[in-house]
Amino acid sequence: MEEMAIGLLDQFERGAISRRQLVQFLSLGLAALAGGPARAAAAAAAPGFRATGVNHISLQVADYARSRDFYVGLFGMTASNDNGKQCDLTFGDTVLIVRNAYKAGGPTPLVDHIAYTVADWDFKRVEAELKRRGLKPEPDSNSFHFVDPDGYDVQIAGKDFMKEPA
Repeated sequence: MEEMAIGLLDQFERGAISRRQLVQFLSLGLAALAGGPARAAAAAAAPGFRATGVNHISLQVADYARSRDFYVGLFGMTASNDNGKQCDLTFGDTVLIVRNAYKAGGPTPLVDHIAYTVADWDFKRVEAELKRRGLKPEPDSNSFHFVDPDGYDVQIAGKDFMKEPA
């Protein structure tokens, strides 16, 4: 949690996320910790994964090209994987994905999901652990999506998830 908070503060100080986003992300983390002593003891007895950072943040936007140009122009992010509907914007070790809203008239702007990088990534082991916890993992390339207790889409992947294949 401490590493995640430090990473979020760093992103805030660099202007990569807003104060509101910082508070939202930290609140999600604190809510996860607030499950009480019984939940903490159960979690400690059956550790899942060790998150090592935020892999990427996905934003649904009204016009991805406009958002792409804004972030590239303002923050000097590098655009890649542009397919006419979405693109990756890289800054440091973090990727911001801007994509057109999935549904016409859908809610925008929207943080679509947060992807966490986990240590010691093994696709089959991760899938088995998520299923064991009743999380119904949905594979997405070399990663999984699942829903947290409040209905947020969570994605987890290994550290090389966003790298181009060799």
